Amino acid sequence: MYQEAADPVIQSLDKPCPSSTCQNYIATTMLTATRQSLSDHTIGKEPQVVRTGQRQNRGMRTRLGCLSHKSDSCNDFTAILPDKPNRALKRLSTEEATRWADSFDSLLSHKYGVATFRAFLKTEFSEENLEFWLACEEFKKTRSTTKLASKAHRIFEEFIDVQAPREVNIDFQTREVTRNNVQEPSLSCFDQAQGKVRSLMEKDSYPRFLRSKIYTDLLTQTQRKLS
Repeated sequence: MYQEAADPVIQSLDKPCPSSTCQNYIATTMLTATRQSLSDHTIGKEPQVVRTGQRQNRGMRTRLGCLSHKSDSCNDFTAILPDKPNRALKRLSTEEATRWADSFDSLLSHKYGVATFRAFLKTEFSEENLEFWLACEEFKKTRSTTKLASKAHRIFEEFIDVQAPREVNIDFQTREVTRNNVQEPSLSCFDQAQGKVRSLMEKDSYPRFLRSKIYTDLLTQTQRKLS
């Protein structure tokens, strides 16, 4: 009885498959199951929850797309770029992509730069850092005082609180300062935590991103347009 009720993904992994296609087979099976799971949980959810599920779905698609290549390589960029990939690659010049290496600010200020960096962070299972930073940037645009408190608590519960679903790596003092700030929220209540997370990405993840195959492969793709 327990065998029949086993997760279909786990069951599928028990089936033999040719060594040359096994990895792609596993990735495809996992992606199908993930899509179904997210679809099942969409019904009856609030719009924010649905959007979160959609982001997670896109994230899993990116991660599994990279699984069929090398560990940090995603050569077709289908799940990385925010627009249709062919259109995005036509719009993205080699000069723009090269400029991302000038500074972390240059990367974060470019839509395709953020998307490519997000794909890289997913391969390191640390995309919550960028998602938190982006959530803070969006939070600062809030103009409605009635929405400010609910947004602040949502961000805190998702990224800052102990054992949050996407908890970021910050020190105890910063967490407690942010906890107090959220009690009387302002547009700057996440500034300290956001600064710590940004610094972590800039010093740790960003240099590795510039050396990653995701970035170098994208540069190669943009250069091929010129040949």
